[in-house]
Amino acid sequence: MREVAILGVGMTKFGELWDRSFREIGIEAGLQALVDAKLSSADLGALYLGNMASGSLISQEHIAPLILDYAGLGGQHLAAVRVEAGGASGAVALHQGYLAVASGAHDFVVVGGAEKLTDVPETEANRVTGGTADHEWEAVFGATLPGLWAMIARRHMHDFGTTREQLASVPVHDHAMGARNPNAHYRNLLTIEGVMKATPVAEPLGMLDCAPFSDGAAAVVLGPLDRARKFTDTPVRIAASQLACDVMAVHHRREMTTLDATVVAAKRAFAQAHRTPTDVHVAEIHDAYSISGLVSLEDLGFVAKGDSGPTFAEGRLAPGAGKLAVNTSGGLKAQGRPFGAVGVAQVVEIVRQLRGEAKERQQPGATVGLAHDVGGTGATSVVHLLERVN
Repeated sequence: MREVAILGVGMTKFGELWDRSFREIGIEAGLQALVDAKLSSADLGALYLGNMASGSLISQEHIAPLILDYAGLGGQHLAAVRVEAGGASGAVALHQGYLAVASGAHDFVVVGGAEKLTDVPETEANRVTGGTADHEWEAVFGATLPGLWAMIARRHMHDFGTTREQLASVPVHDHAMGARNPNAHYRNLLTIEGVMKATPVAEPLGMLDCAPFSDGAAAVVLGPLDRARKFTDTPVRIAASQLACDVMAVHHRREMTTLDATVVAAKRAFAQAHRTPTDVHVAEIHDAYSISGLVSLEDLGFVAKGDSGPTFAEGRLAPGAGKLAVNTSGGLKAQGRPFGAVGVAQVVEIVRQLRGEAKERQQPGATVGLAHDVGGTGATSVVHLLERVN
């Protein structure tokens, strides 16, 4: 297997992009990544596109060749593949692109993620995204994604003494980071009191504990590491790419407050990279709900079980506050949650951190980064470890 590098990155602004089509945002992110990589489209071998629900949301299936077509690449007869894995669609697409280059099947590929979630009423978006849970055992009985995560939150509070204030500290942290990110959906600051007084969604979660539905796209260009210096002065190596799955329904799992798919994917990734959690300087973790930010931090091995609440509440995860900075992009909560694009956008942020290009949200001295995304309530989990090559 060849070593794989990220040669270029690109992304659109995340938010309510009503004046822009799905194909427009997808093409913009891909072209940005190609320009950043100083690569010609003639060099490409394939496109892998993460997308959750374009058929349901914008009545457009068969989207991978659509993006190629409208990017002017339809006549090149590239391999173009759509990847679906709920909210982890983009991360799984990146895993597939990594395998394609590592195996030698292709030398250069574009991996993109895109979603248009605000073109339909919120009730319809909730119905569609709820399909990432187990329909027969959960959704058909009225369980929503916020409701399922709320049950996990309640159990975490019961088992570990996690407080409502500690839950609220996750979106407060994310918005402090999002305020520094020009591409973020939300750039406003929050307070603990404001989060706790927000409109209830599913007890104990309120509106400000939940990431928004967003439109947006992100892309990266991958190629062999031994050729990376031709395209960039600061190659970023994919040191590990691991995917793990678990049972769908929350009540069927071994333990409600542990996402075993994340635990396994993280252990495999650290073993592949010959690294440990203490080596990581910056991480983008899944925080679609405040409780998922707490659980992710624990399951990735950054803190012990039950210690994530105090870690967030004490402000130890901001750039410069400690060895590890988390969700410097603003995370899903502030940067935004276009389901298919999230996993790729997380990697874009990590690459910019490792290149030293994150400006006012830069983690000093970052050389190792981690990206972690989840589909549904944890049935799919993907972990990527990235390293700056000196």
